Amino acid sequence: MAERRSGAAEGLARLSEWADAHLSLLRNLSAGVAVAGVLVLARSVRMTTKFTSALDIPVEFVAKNVKLRGKLHHITEKGLEVEHIPISIPFVTSIQRKWQSGGLLLVRLAGVELAPSGVAWLQRELKPKQVIWFQLLGREDLALECLVLLNKGRFLSVCLNEEILREGLGRAARIEGLHHDSRLYWKLHRRLLRAELKALKKNKGIWKEESYSERIRDRISNNKFVQTLKQFASWLRSSF
Repeated sequence: MAERRSGAAEGLARLSEWADAHLSLLRNLSAGVAVAGVLVLARSVRMTTKFTSALDIPVEFVAKNVKLRGKLHHITEKGLEVEHIPISIPFVTSIQRKWQSGGLLLVRLAGVELAPSGVAWLQRELKPKQVIWFQLLGREDLALECLVLLNKGRFLSVCLNEEILREGLGRAARIEGLHHDSRLYWKLHRRLLRAELKALKKNKGIWKEESYSERIRDRISNNKFVQTLKQFASWLRSSF
């Protein structure tokens, strides 16, 4: 029994001597773990932060094209007014809710020039408080240029940017916020152009051709001889 105690005491003594000899190393390791913990916590805090303004969103979120979730509130000619829904983490989220302020993000459909009929279509198709996803592509002043995704079932989602163009309710435009020489820019731009081409081929929305009778009526009304006759008739009425 005495031999066992002496062996344990000797082992403990050696461990103590090693710890004393490598005290600086242990301190550095502890400091490293602490720093790593702080970084992880900071990152989790940013991911759980509710963004109420486009300026609140970190620059790296936009640069990395992070996808965020939100609740739709209003649809205007300027874009979609969305309430950001952050990632929920126990304890961290409950603390943040006490000091987070309210506010809505202005989300625009990147690469799309909306027609008035497109705004009306969105107001019909989307429901208030509907949850959407928006992928950050750029930021201009207080607006976010995004790909807006709408879930249609468990495994299906629709890109509203493309859907608007497929319905002929807008025109493909420059994607603000992305470099024109980047692969992502041309990948997305080709997708939008293909969607626009489908509407053009089917004469949908703004690409719908006028009927034959409408074209004839327009040509007659624009004819110079007809316009002269109308002016002469107007002169006769005013003379008598």
